[in-house]
Amino acid sequence: MNRLPVWFERAENLAIAAVVVVVFAHLHFAWWWLPVLFLAFDASMAGYVVDSRVGAVCYNLAHFYAVPAVLLLCYVLSGTRWCAFVGLLWAFHIAGDRVLGYGLKFASGFNDTHLGTIGKQRS
Repeated sequence: MNRLPVWFERAENLAIAAVVVVVFAHLHFAWWWLPVLFLAFDASMAGYVVDSRVGAVCYNLAHFYAVPAVLLLCYVLSGTRWCAFVGLLWAFHIAGDRVLGYGLKFASGFNDTHLGTIGKQRS
């Protein structure tokens, strides 16, 4: 299997994470919020308590760039700083997950992602 698209997506998300850090600092938010709240968005995994289909839907909704993008747009249009803070944190989390290989989930199980299987030796 050609892994080039996966590496391209990881590089792209590394760039997104870097831009988020720069914007976060530019807006004078304390940098330490990024690592402290990094795992907060993984509360979406609670859906897996129900079953893998519900878990995948919950996880994917929380790991989809549209919501942080809307929050950032709200900041641009209104200047509401909490929108920028949450939107940047959220985008950083998504980008970080994708860099680490945690992609969007399939209903077949948590380890099955659009970036490949988590925890399996890749060839």
